[in-house]
Parts: sequence; C-alpha cells; structure tokens
Amino acid sequence: MTVLSEAAGTTPTAGSRIQLLDVLRGVAILGTLGTNIWIFTDPRGPAGALVPPGGAGVVEVLLRMLSNGKFLALLTLLFGVGLELQYRSAVRRGRRWPGWYLWRAVLLLAEGALHYLLIFEWDVLMAYALVSLLVAGMVGRSDRAVRACMAVAAILHVAMIGLLTAAGVGTTAVTPGGADLYRTGSYPEQVAARIDGLGLYRSESVLIIPLTVLLFLAGSRLMRAGVFEAGPAGRVLRRRLALLGLGAGLPLNLLTSFAGPRWYFVDRYLCGPLVAIGLMAVVTGLLLRTTGGAGRRRLAGVGRTALSCYVLQNLICAVLCYGWGLGLAARLDGLRPWWPPVAWVVVSATLIVTAGWWLRRFDRGPLEIAWHWAWQLPQRGPRRRRPA
Repeated sequence: MTVLSEAAGTTPTAGSRIQLLDVLRGVAILGTLGTNIWIFTDPRGPAGALVPPGGAGVVEVLLRMLSNGKFLALLTLLFGVGLELQYRSAVRRGRRWPGWYLWRAVLLLAEGALHYLLIFEWDVLMAYALVSLLVAGMVGRSDRAVRACMAVAAILHVAMIGLLTAAGVGTTAVTPGGADLYRTGSYPEQVAARIDGLGLYRSESVLIIPLTVLLFLAGSRLMRAGVFEAGPAGRVLRRRLALLGLGAGLPLNLLTSFAGPRWYFVDRYLCGPLVAIGLMAVVTGLLLRTTGGAGRRRLAGVGRTALSCYVLQNLICAVLCYGWGLGLAARLDGLRPWWPPVAWVVVSATLIVTAGWWLRRFDRGPLEIAWHWAWQLPQRGPRRRRPA
C-alpha cells in the first residue's frame, strides 16, 4: 500500500485499529475535498485559494471555515501514523530502517509531481515525500530526541506565521497564464501555466515544512501513546486533545476566520491544525464506541483507496469546473456560496460509491496497485533463468 493508506497487523485488535485509521483517513480525504472545492469552483481557478474571502458573506466564511486547514492537518497526522506503522513493521521483520522506505518517498515524490503537473496546482504529495525523507530517520530515535525536534519545528512554524502576520503579508490574486485561463483556456495551456507558476504554486509546500515535520512526528508519538486504543490511557489522552483542539482551537479559529485577510496564515496554519487534533480525538472516541455500520465501511473504503480517491476527486472537479470540461465554475458563479457544497456532496458520493465498487473486486485502489508494483520492482532482483 501507499503511505497514504498504510495497513499492518492481522490480529482482531490490530485489524480493528487499522479499520479505525482507514475511516479517519477517509474523513480526511473527503475533508480536503471540502477545502479544494472552493478552489475548483472559483472562476479564477487556483487564485481562489490565494485570496481569502475577505468580501465574502457570513455563510461562505463559515462554510470555508469548516474545512480550511483542518483536514489537511488531519491527513498529515495520519501520514505520521503510517510512518510509525512502517517503522514497526521494519523492526518486527528485522529490517534496516529507514531502508526501502526511502524508495517509497521517492515514488510518492514522482506521483506528486505528476499530480501537480497534470491535475492540481496545490498538490500536497510532493511536500509529504520531501518531509518524509527528512523525518523517517527520526521515528526510531529516543523520545527525548523526537520531542526536541518537534519543539524546534513548532518554534520555527509559529515564528514564520507570526512574522508573516505581523508584516501584514497577504495573498494575491495572481494566476499564471491570465485571469481567464480557467474559464476559457485549454488543458495544455493550464499544464504550461503550472510549469510557469512552479515557484508560486509550490510556495505552500515550503511554508508548511516545519508544520509537516511537527505533525508527522506527532502522529507517530500519539499512536505510541495509545490515542487509538480503547483503554483508560487512550480515553484520558483523547479528552485532553479534544479540550485543546476544540475547546481552545475552535473559538480561535472562528475569530480568525472573520478577522480579515491579514489573519489568513494564522487561520489556516495555526488554528486549523489545532482543531484537527481535537477532531481526530473526538472522531476516534466515537469510532471506538461503535462497531460496523454502512457509513463506517464506506468511509473505510475511501481510506483504503486514499491515494486514488485524492487524485480522482481533483480530476473530477477539474472536469466539472474548468473551461476545457463542463465549465461549471463560470456558469454557476452566481450561485455561490451554495453550489460549492452541493458539488462537494456529489463528488464525495461518487468517491464513496466508486471506492466500494472497486474494493469488491480488488484489495487495493488502482493507483495503490501501480504504486505497490513500482515499490516492489527494484527489490525483486534479476530473475533466475530456468535450466534447459
């Protein structure tokens, strides 16, 4: 499996935990779509992410707040959990770490580069791949070393966001290729604009490096601390995280969402991850108190095919919204802010149904199958010739 959809363990207890992680991953994938849908449905294209809704109405601000920064942070935490699972698997099998995991990171970097070039300007896979190369070696270090690394990453991240906010740095509506590129431009023209705008569109990946390091290691250590376990220690930890993330983070998030464009970086990159921690704790607690159910199975299906669903959701949105497709972003612009949530529901339902249909026939998603083949290819070695 890919690093976006890790699974390990065969005992009932481990299997239950892995399904829980699949459900959380499914929630994160559909949640990131809740953020990206505002980008795709904006006639300006990716500039819709660069300009906060300062002139938007209360409804649009609230709708954007529900997903902005939170589910990307949740997905990043779960990536760290997957990293921890890979480390445990290597230790259990007596393999050198990080060893072949580095090849996984290289493959993810290649996937992210293709996804960026061909489909979506704000791809996150490339950032995950680069940071995983930096962080993989830290997972097996002592708790003291990991805590020190997390502290440095947190200080750098807060300082960077604080400086940008204090300096009044905002975002700009610059779209490489022109303002009408996503209304009337062709697909090749959009690909060319992604090449020209590489520095602009990859700026977020650079900005979030300290945050990604922090969340990768936090995901690894939270799993070790038992946050996904049903015992007393897990309940206490989840309660504390919920109080921190939702009790403190959510009110702050509400304030920064209405505070105007100057607070955009605080809103997305400080409050969003804080709320994500509380969200993970609450959803995990709910899942541990329930078993089975169609909704749970369907979300787990999206989580098991996370990479395929992540790419597919962006491809579907591009076809629906861009001028070379159905061009709905320009045609339905007058129906904002109501039509983006409707589009989210339609695309989410499509992903859930498609993932379920696929997994009834295969044990991995289509991109996960291709990725697994590519990962195993260099490990097989030369084939031995059969004797005549």
